[in-house]
Amino acid sequence: MIMKKIDVSTSINGIKLPLCIMNASGVLCTTDQELSNLLNSCSGGVVTKSCTYKPRKGNVSPRYFEWNTGSINSMGLPNLGINFYLNFLEKKEINKPVFLSISGLSIEENYFLIQKANGSSKVTAIELNLSCPNLLEKEDMLSYNFYKISNFIENIFKFNKKPLGVKLPPYFQDTHIKNIALILNKFPIFFVTCINSLPNGIFIDTNKESVVIRPKKGFGGIGGPIIKPFALANIHKFYTYLRKDISIIGCGGISSGKDIFEHILCGASAVQIGTQFMKEGISVFRRLKKELTFILEKKNYLSIDNFKGKLKVFQ
Repeated sequence: MIMKKIDVSTSINGIKLPLCIMNASGVLCTTDQELSNLLNSCSGGVVTKSCTYKPRKGNVSPRYFEWNTGSINSMGLPNLGINFYLNFLEKKEINKPVFLSISGLSIEENYFLIQKANGSSKVTAIELNLSCPNLLEKEDMLSYNFYKISNFIENIFKFNKKPLGVKLPPYFQDTHIKNIALILNKFPIFFVTCINSLPNGIFIDTNKESVVIRPKKGFGGIGGPIIKPFALANIHKFYTYLRKDISIIGCGGISSGKDIFEHILCGASAVQIGTQFMKEGISVFRRLKKELTFILEKKNYLSIDNFKGKLKVFQ
């Protein structure tokens, strides 16, 4: 009996990934060692920590907490600055796509960062993080301001030559997803990553009668299994409204191969792992690949293209 080979590779708008699973920006992807571990792992790509122009220490600790169904964080974009990440990549032999995540603290800083990224041949694509929920209150989340984001992206493509995608926050109304999709459809966007953590959550330690993180009086972004329904809903809606050449990278609530299958069924071409990567470490990618492959074998699918975006709904 000849065993059929299961193909769990993918393509992000022409960018080939040997595996449809990679890390989410923000988790174990900040330092030289963490990035080297990702390059040497079986992950399909490497996403750097969202970087700013200058290094940032981020918010005060404690700023991350997890429980059995989720996590809360208010990291505040701690990173080593864009020059560190570009210099790191220059010194390395790159064997898989590298997505440089950037998250400037102003529109002007984002323009500068994108221009810097355009000068590196080691950067496969730029993931523009428009959805960090954990900055100080005075710093707006750009992706909820539709007018401002349209002008911003229009200006980016006056000079940007690199494959570029945007990391989006969760949207909770169909009209908002439709509106942001209409904006993105006007530009040569390569991909969207959805969703970032749910903003303005709070978790309480009942014994101490206290919040569990220090920044923003205990408020932070919620991740982990608890947010999966919101991630799936956003992926499925964006798959409906975006141009078909704009790929979707699913992120949110993935801890098993079954979760990955559901993300792809809703329309994702690839997925990113955050909270579970933090819990489990680099071995998570091999385990998830094995679990996803097993599901495809059981269902007689030879590749993710056999079921991507084919979620059934009641007629």
